[in-house]
Amino acid sequence: MANGWGQCVCSLFNYKTEKFFIASNKKIGVLFRLFQLAVIGYLIGWVFIWKKGYQEREEAFESSVFTKLKGFALINTTEHGFHVWGAEDYVIPSQGDNVFFIVTNYIETPNQRLGLCAESSKVPDGVCSHDDDCTDGIPVIAGHGMKTGRCMNETGTCQIYGWCPVECSQTPRVPLLEKAENFSVYIRNFIRFPRFDFSKSNVLPSTNHTYLKSCYYDKVHHPYCPIFRIGELVNWTGHSFREMAVKGGIVGVGIEWNCDLDKDYSKCNPMYSFTRLDNSKYENITGYNFRFARYYRDAAGETYRSLFKVYGIRFDIMVNGEARKFSIVPTVVNIGSGVALMGVGVFCCDMILIYMMSGSSFYRQRKFETVVNKHDRRSKEEKRTRHHRHGHDRHKKEDKLDLENELLSSSPTRSPRIHKHRSHEQKHVKEATSRSHHSPQRKPVAQASSSRKPHSPKK
Repeated sequence: MANGWGQCVCSLFNYKTEKFFIASNKKIGVLFRLFQLAVIGYLIGWVFIWKKGYQEREEAFESSVFTKLKGFALINTTEHGFHVWGAEDYVIPSQGDNVFFIVTNYIETPNQRLGLCAESSKVPDGVCSHDDDCTDGIPVIAGHGMKTGRCMNETGTCQIYGWCPVECSQTPRVPLLEKAENFSVYIRNFIRFPRFDFSKSNVLPSTNHTYLKSCYYDKVHHPYCPIFRIGELVNWTGHSFREMAVKGGIVGVGIEWNCDLDKDYSKCNPMYSFTRLDNSKYENITGYNFRFARYYRDAAGETYRSLFKVYGIRFDIMVNGEARKFSIVPTVVNIGSGVALMGVGVFCCDMILIYMMSGSSFYRQRKFETVVNKHDRRSKEEKRTRHHRHGHDRHKKEDKLDLENELLSSSPTRSPRIHKHRSHEQKHVKEATSRSHHSPQRKPVAQASSSRKPHSPKK
């Protein structure tokens, strides 16, 4: 057991190194070359050319967006007559950032005053058949006011206290601000990559001050013009502006900055993308609308208001980007990964060669070999021989002592005659053991050695 543990401890200090031998096996050779070509193609084609693995990347950038809209629309309705809508009327908020809203359709309920009136029949909680259905002091759920405890038989709804008359819920079938597709929006974006200390805008600095007043964005001819037509923004999503303008919608405007800083400054250009975010096959969840009111005072000092339920298009501007620049660290890391993949190929081919193919035992014997230094081998053999001799001498001494003990313990009494006889026996035992050491094999050797001694010449 101790010897086994000693061998285990000694094996910890053995060093294993690779042994190379040439195996004339075409199958393994072809497999290994194909694997090498695959790794080299992956490293050069995918890692370095396609993914730019020799460059350092930064995705955490700083961005700012500023928007401003321009345009006028003339509306002529039978209820309200002529009305001119400017940017201050149809843009909410007037100074947009990365989100702004354009009114394309609306429902106006003018001259609302606080008082008593009947609830709308389209509100389920406001429908009643008798006064018990209209508990006094309870607000109408999703309604327009507070119940007064009276059921209006003319309308079949509860009487409420609120802004009267209640909102008109009839949705127009055509957009009132159809001309909004000719409105223009100015989108200005600033980006900065702090790691590389690189900043740029989607508007190039120019001494021509009239350029921004006359240009419109074009991917080919005017990629740096930040002015867009609203109708074109919607059409680029694959939907019709007139269809979306009736009930509204949400459009996402994406600005992508992919900058290779190893190239010229002018090669870092923004890429725009447009998509409709509220696109769904269910009509009840598409569109976009909200309400707001404008308050006034009459000559008597009483407050009244005009309620607007507006439909329109909400634009969400989303900026993404990445900057890349050469760095020695990712280059070395990717090359190291390629070299490691080469080692995987060597390992797989070795396993197939020495364990799976016919004649694998032959290759395995050539692959693994234990090498010991000549000096270490000689010292181990000498130790083994000394150990064997020492064990042989120890066994002889033990046999001698056992024989003496047996002879001494043969009689229990200790008389002088017996003691004299016992000492005589011990003397015979010593002589017998001394004669056993002088074996016949050693006698010829002694004679031979004595015969080799030179005889002195006779006088």
